[in-house]
Amino acid sequence: MTAVHRIIPDADLTNLAAELEGAEASGVQITPLSERYSGMTFADAYAVQRAWVGLKLDAGGRVRGHKIGLTSRAMQIASQITEPDYGTLLDSMFYEPNGDIPLSNFVAPKVEVELAFLLKDDLQGPGVTLFDVLRATEYVTPAAEIIDARIQRVSATTGKPRRVFDTISDNAANAGIIVGGNAVRPDAIDLRWAAALCIRNGVIEETGVAAGVLGHPAQGIAWLANRLAPHGEVLKAGELVLSGSFTRPVDIASGDVFTFDYGPLGTFSCRFTGEARGVSNG
Repeated sequence: MTAVHRIIPDADLTNLAAELEGAEASGVQITPLSERYSGMTFADAYAVQRAWVGLKLDAGGRVRGHKIGLTSRAMQIASQITEPDYGTLLDSMFYEPNGDIPLSNFVAPKVEVELAFLLKDDLQGPGVTLFDVLRATEYVTPAAEIIDARIQRVSATTGKPRRVFDTISDNAANAGIIVGGNAVRPDAIDLRWAAALCIRNGVIEETGVAAGVLGHPAQGIAWLANRLAPHGEVLKAGELVLSGSFTRPVDIASGDVFTFDYGPLGTFSCRFTGEARGVSNG
């Protein structure tokens, strides 16, 4: 992600943020931005994302942390990129484990398993290493991320899949987070071998180990701290950072009961109730 130039005018950012907010509220997905802005860059995508997050903060939202996505080699190849992406976790995105979650909060949700890092110290790039992350982490805990699509995953106009620029603009597809299981100190286990089963309605849909996240899940946290440095942003003490999924996303339907089994790190569940906000195309 080396492109720093932008083609989307600053004057358009407010309108695009409002479109994303409207899509989230109504359940009607918007057309991919990459189709509207030929030559869209990563800088454009993050500018749109920041505008949308800013809209939510202006409405009273509060930053609780960050997420890292597209951390597996397979996902990067599929998305034709060479590094992860990132988004912002807001207070409205957090759900308690072992309870019901209304699908009406989402458009076309899927779920992934991850590890989350709770920071006790600030992390400021450049030059942050894996060891800096481990020193700055108070606890590592199992988590499940609910991802969503306010932008069409497949364009209703052209039939082409959305591009990574669209996913980034869509706050890296983040929509919710459930934290559960057993929190551990970062040196209590070999985090590379933390494993999880994603079970839907009694059927194991996905399995994975955390080494699938850049070789070590703390590497993603270091990458993000360094990636934010040019913007003058810091990963702050008290924030929770999702290090990236080590399974593929699993679709969610009304009534689905998910169990996330992390072995020694514990198990937690959730049930999705009701219906999603609107009819989407994927």
